[in-house]
Amino acid sequence: MFNINEDKVMKKIILALAAVVMSAGMVFAQDMATATEKAKEGNEALQSGDKATALASFQEALQMAESCGEDGAELVSTCKGVIPGIILSIGKDAYNAQDFETAIARFEEAAKVAAEYGDEATAADVAEILPQANINKELIAANDALKAKDFAAATEGYRKVLALDPTHANASVRLVQSLANAGDLAGAKEALATAEANGQGANATKALGGAFLKKAAADLKNKDYESAIANALEANNFQENAQAYLVAGQAAQKLNKNNDAINYFEKYLEAAPTAKNANAITFTVAALYQTAGNKAKALENYKKVLTDPQFGANAK
Repeated sequence: MFNINEDKVMKKIILALAAVVMSAGMVFAQDMATATEKAKEGNEALQSGDKATALASFQEALQMAESCGEDGAELVSTCKGVIPGIILSIGKDAYNAQDFETAIARFEEAAKVAAEYGDEATAADVAEILPQANINKELIAANDALKAKDFAAATEGYRKVLALDPTHANASVRLVQSLANAGDLAGAKEALATAEANGQGANATKALGGAFLKKAAADLKNKDYESAIANALEANNFQENAQAYLVAGQAAQKLNKNNDAINYFEKYLEAAPTAKNANAITFTVAALYQTAGNKAKALENYKKVLTDPQFGANAK
């Protein structure tokens, strides 16, 4: 993601400077001689990879050449032709190192100088790179926050990414995940539409389903049975999960809503017929039918349990 080819920029700088080096012997004024020497130093620094020194040298050469009037015009043109590219190249190095603050500052500087000097090629390069740099700055910070379980910071970061690029698929689904993990299930549901629009509907609904199921399980543990049922059913609205039916059945049973409990337990058994607790739940369903006075259904379920050789092990 961060590997950017520098060959075009380097060739442009070296070729542009060659003309000045070739004509250096024709310079008569002492200031121009010094300016040309500075430009040569800049070129040497550039070829050795010392871009910061190269930039400083070319900027100094430009200032000297400008003070020489017409005699310095060619060197002025050469310096203006290479300075924006060097600034851009320094920015790219920072970008590759994921130092986005420095990279963005350098890109913005390169764009400004390129516009001032009429360097359309560099201006075009910046226009292509800068938006992605701004996005990656926020995206990587948000990803790091999500890994650290700082869901508030992650949420803020993904919102910033989507403000820069509303079609960013990765940010849209991770925003849902961050909000869900932060417990803001209403906010996560609102963010689902963006994830769906960006082709991440399946991943986002899975995250929401898991978050509502987790909330339902916590509600059941805290004896908030009404909320447990509501959140379990909401979980299944996003992605059907046998565990959600089990939680809803257990909560309904605690509330003495036996008909609802039977319904949820039977759906659980349909979704997970080979679950380790299948016989125990079947036995519970039989007992609930018996309590409700439905002897036929009670007998039917008792027989399922008694004819299963695994019942003894599961019922212990």
